[in-house]
Amino acid sequence: MNNYEVWAPNAEAVRLCIDGATTPLTEGERGWWRSDRTPVAGERYQYQLLRDGEWSIPLPDPRSRRQPAGIHGPSAVVADDFCWTDGAYPGRELRGAVLYELHVGTFSPEGTFDGVIDRLDHLADLGVNAIELMPVQPFGGQRNWGYDGVDWFAVHEAYGGPEGLKRLVDAAHGRGIGVVLDVVYNHFGADGNYAGFFGPYTAGGATGWGEVVNVSGASSDEVRAYILDAVRQWLAEFHIDGLRLDAVHAIDDRLAVSLFEELADVAAEVSAATGVPRLLIAESDLNDPRLIAAREDGGYGLTGQWVDDVHHGIHTLVSGETDGYYSDYGTLDVLAYTLRHGWRFNNDYSEFRARHHGRPLDLERTPAWRLVTYTTTHDQTGNRAAGDRPSQHLSPTKLVLKAALVLTSPYTPMLFMGEEFAAQTPFPFFCSHTSDELNTATREGRIEEFQAMGWEPSSVPDPSDPATFASAKLDWEFSSEQRRVLDAYRRLISLRGELAIPETFLDWEVSHGEGWLVLSAPTYRVLANLSDSPCRLDVGGRLLYAFDAPEVTEHDALLGPWEFAIVAR
Repeated sequence: MNNYEVWAPNAEAVRLCIDGATTPLTEGERGWWRSDRTPVAGERYQYQLLRDGEWSIPLPDPRSRRQPAGIHGPSAVVADDFCWTDGAYPGRELRGAVLYELHVGTFSPEGTFDGVIDRLDHLADLGVNAIELMPVQPFGGQRNWGYDGVDWFAVHEAYGGPEGLKRLVDAAHGRGIGVVLDVVYNHFGADGNYAGFFGPYTAGGATGWGEVVNVSGASSDEVRAYILDAVRQWLAEFHIDGLRLDAVHAIDDRLAVSLFEELADVAAEVSAATGVPRLLIAESDLNDPRLIAAREDGGYGLTGQWVDDVHHGIHTLVSGETDGYYSDYGTLDVLAYTLRHGWRFNNDYSEFRARHHGRPLDLERTPAWRLVTYTTTHDQTGNRAAGDRPSQHLSPTKLVLKAALVLTSPYTPMLFMGEEFAAQTPFPFFCSHTSDELNTATREGRIEEFQAMGWEPSSVPDPSDPATFASAKLDWEFSSEQRRVLDAYRRLISLRGELAIPETFLDWEVSHGEGWLVLSAPTYRVLANLSDSPCRLDVGGRLLYAFDAPEVTEHDALLGPWEFAIVAR
């Protein structure tokens, strides 16, 4: 920044606090206050606001770039002098990507960006070409999933701060691996959210995780600029390849020009300026094609979106769980329909929602790779009472079958950290709010939520207990059975690169019968037995890969329970 400035329309006066000295700021237009003082790299500062004749406590800058003492401490000026070495990196398109979602604090023993760097060779060997980091903006305490973040321009200090994130991005690019950053613009975390002291960053109403962000009410221009400038920072200064936009269905945007369009414009501008593609991937459960439809077709022009429906369809069949939102799934008819059409609901009735839901994709115009699919995610694991993973319950045969259905589909596949080696560690929800009241409310809220879903309160770990966080750390010592699953994942990802994966729905067929499913592309077929009984299917080509040892000839395949075979056509 060229000088100290802050948007504080709620204040009668503002002063800058540095080393115990205060300097008044001058009021400008539309609630902006400015100082003539030139910031110096490393300098720590805070603001005080005069409201109703009283000065506030010293507060961190809402646009803070660094919080070296945590979310309640002073902000710090950051120098933009990182020595990048990724000049030859061509970028990462979503088309052809194999994503890998990870949580920085639990992915490695160190729980830092440098710890992730030390595991990049594992990911490259696996075949992953893009990592997706769960949110890294500052939050209360040392441990959190990241969705309670505040200070949307800063990076959690315990992970390595802004310098550490840049080191990770540079190192990943050196191995040809892109970096997608998960960002949360639908609510602020409750711990350390000082933005509301300065101005109307929120608009009342609840998302379920916090107040609705003010993106279309009075004074929302500056709130939108707050978001857009943060996006530009990540994509330009930090060389981030793309952003995953958390829960966009909880963003209350009622303006004629959508925030999503503006975000897409920022990504396009950075891409044009750098010659490197920039991605925007939405998380949404609306089954709404407008998110990824082209602007000329009336869409918002985002690159892609997460789709839970494929996960739900596979999970219910393999696990047998059909409670809660899984009640709309659980049959081969539903899974086959979802795999063929991209998502489950196309303006038809949802039993779980008790209403119609969704809108059909244009299968002729929508590239299938715009949909990101998976066998599990942080949500689908961590939003269970104990945070237990599928790999803690299912056989290797079932785990690899699930992976095969995702990795041979025309959709963009994403892995969740550890699934590739059948991790036996859970991923429960954890936090370390600096307020005892918040920790108590979080713990009691989790118990109440899961008790209503039929889980015993004793099965819900205390999110603020350090042991809950420690339990989520990946164990990098593998058993022979885990290595067998890891080898299967490597082979499936490698095979995905060798096969001519369809890019359009027009080159993709799905058929099924009692207990079996066949996925058909122009150059290959996937024969899958999703039942406890053997089944025999026509092959019509040579075997390319099978995890177990089904009886496969040029004519037919005898698949045991939960076995699959990939054959050439």
